Amino acid sequence: MTNHNEIDRHVVKELPKDQRDELNADPITGEPGAHPVGTGLGAVGGAATGAAVGTVAGPIGTLVGGAIGAVVGGLAGKGVAEAVNPTEEEAYWRGVAHSTPYYLDTLNAYDDLTYDRDYRPAYHLGYTGRAEYPNGTRFEDAENDLKLKWEKVKGTSRLNWEQARYAVLDAWERVNG
Repeated sequence: MTNHNEIDRHVVKELPKDQRDELNADPITGEPGAHPVGTGLGAVGGAATGAAVGTVAGPIGTLVGGAIGAVVGGLAGKGVAEAVNPTEEEAYWRGVAHSTPYYLDTLNAYDDLTYDRDYRPAYHLGYTGRAEYPNGTRFEDAENDLKLKWEKVKGTSRLNWEQARYAVLDAWERVNG
């Protein structure tokens, strides 16, 4: 495992994109192991919650509650995102997808089925989508949102939700552990 304290962030910022991605480097600071998406999602959710709670104390309470909520939410979002290493998840699913029953079943519908075009977006939605919900959220409780997101993120995948659902669920459960 890499000791991120020994890495020069200025050098990281100048690395090729694939190497920065491997380090999961923050695009602005070069900080390895950063999770700006998880932090941002947590900050937005925390700000909304803090503002709602602060409203009880009036307009000043709304502002203070929103600011505190954004900081706390951002840290929580970063923590959830750090639990998921997208590079590891991608490698794992690329290695096992072909042997799953649902992948084999889908081969009956598409004889030119490929991991990259058809299944990678579904696994990605599962493991990244998980970071958008509080710990302990059941897949069934998030499924309607994930189904809507699937239509937006599926790209060139030919899978409908019923076909993609199993891959999304598998990836969700693997990181929910």
